Amino acid sequence: MGRPDRAARAAITQRRADAIDLKLAGVDWLTIGRKLAADPAINTDGVAYPQGYGIDKYKRGLEPPGDRRLIELACKDVSKALSERTTVLVESADELRQLMVERLERLFFTVYRAAIRNGDYQAVDRAVRIIERSSRLLGLDRPVRTEVSGPDGAAVQVETAGLDELERLISLAADAANDGAES
Repeated sequence: MGRPDRAARAAITQRRADAIDLKLAGVDWLTIGRKLAADPAINTDGVAYPQGYGIDKYKRGLEPPGDRRLIELACKDVSKALSERTTVLVESADELRQLMVERLERLFFTVYRAAIRNGDYQAVDRAVRIIERSSRLLGLDRPVRTEVSGPDGAAVQVETAGLDELERLISLAADAANDGAES
């Protein structure tokens, strides 16, 4: 299977956005999978969703994906869409951070000149505040040490889980999702 063309990628992006919208609305995974299925026989709206789940099978006239596979595909779509959105947010935040640094640099230049040339103590205070803000924005300050405590200042109990325990928990979550799909 080759890389999808521009129209197919746009349809996949829309499908992922629809999957997120449905999940935010509280729709269960199987219903999301069926609503976004390519085959009208299993699609809850009775239509072929563009670039829907099982589109390759539908185009070849094969059996549509089962409930378990629909759940997996819906989960995968939401996960990918969220990670893409996070990447976009991080890039946007970096651009905004750079813009704020440039603004602070401009402000600092004028305040610094007034502080140095005129000995203006108010300008000195402003310059120091701009430096502090720039340092926080750029992450130059040392982290503040924070202690976490339990009730009444007691120590917090921390447990670590091994790989076996994590696999058991993942299996329980998958079983719960499948039980919800079968009912």
